Amino acid sequence: MTDLLKVKDLEVKFGLRIGELTAIDGVSFSLQKGERMGLVGESGAGKSVTGFAIINLISKPGFISGGQVLFNGRDLSRLSHEAMRDIRGNQISMIFQDPMMTLNPVLTIGTQMVETLLAHRSITRAEAEGIALEKLKKVQIPSPEKRLAQYLHEFSGGMRQRVVVAIALLTDPALIIADEPTTTLDVTIQAEIMELLLDLCRTENMGLILITHDLGVVSEVTEKIAVMYAGKIVESGPTDRIIDNPQHPYTRGLLKALPGSIKPGEPLNQIPGMMPTLMDLPPGCAFHPRCTLSVPRCQNDIPELYDAGEPGHRAACFVTTGKES
Repeated sequence: MTDLLKVKDLEVKFGLRIGELTAIDGVSFSLQKGERMGLVGESGAGKSVTGFAIINLISKPGFISGGQVLFNGRDLSRLSHEAMRDIRGNQISMIFQDPMMTLNPVLTIGTQMVETLLAHRSITRAEAEGIALEKLKKVQIPSPEKRLAQYLHEFSGGMRQRVVVAIALLTDPALIIADEPTTTLDVTIQAEIMELLLDLCRTENMGLILITHDLGVVSEVTEKIAVMYAGKIVESGPTDRIIDNPQHPYTRGLLKALPGSIKPGEPLNQIPGMMPTLMDLPPGCAFHPRCTLSVPRCQNDIPELYDAGEPGHRAACFVTTGKES
């Protein structure tokens, strides 16, 4: 089966006065049509930069310095700006964190949806309005005919995010990249949006990359997970295997920090320290200063993604995979 998306040894750098800093270092993964993947890690892990790199939306001084991003066999990192416009927002859509920063407050929702369609499709305005109405219905916006004529401030937070999802669906994309799509929402609305995305992936056979720091959310929506730390993937595999049997100490720390993982009255677990900055990466494994399993080799050598005992499950850890020496 041909991969919908195949990211191979992706490298992203930022050119600064002090020199080039590597933000994404050798990231590789693939996605089939209709498959759902979670890209997980703390702030600064490189999740969002990876998402932007997939759609070739890295702004200067950043640039893709190596690797490939193959979408239906085409390397997106090598396409011209004009060629990418045909793919970005059309065949691949992105849902950003904050609708207030994504949508234009001085234009009606209907105008923004129609203009998006007209930019990618050779259709009439009336046809575009019909598609916009259909997509608002699909994401369960009440009174969609009325909503098309309204402005951003007339929507609640949950409704704004539904509108963003509807805009992402306008062109029937093969892949949606959702970058922390529920960060600004309360828990109840978060669950509704996640359920909506899951249902749309199933009914529309769309691929989904869910970028988040929350392994709890990922465990309910995705089929596989890639955990990122300091610009690298440190563990990857099927969601159920990683949740039930995490092999990298960082993944274990993220799972133990979930509120639902502790008993009433117990203190919340946390990973000590902070993620290193790109300008101050430690030698060896980037996680070793925060790791309770660290051995001397961790301080000098950078671990590869080793097999973690089950098919498709890999972890970049010398200790848990038996590569200490």
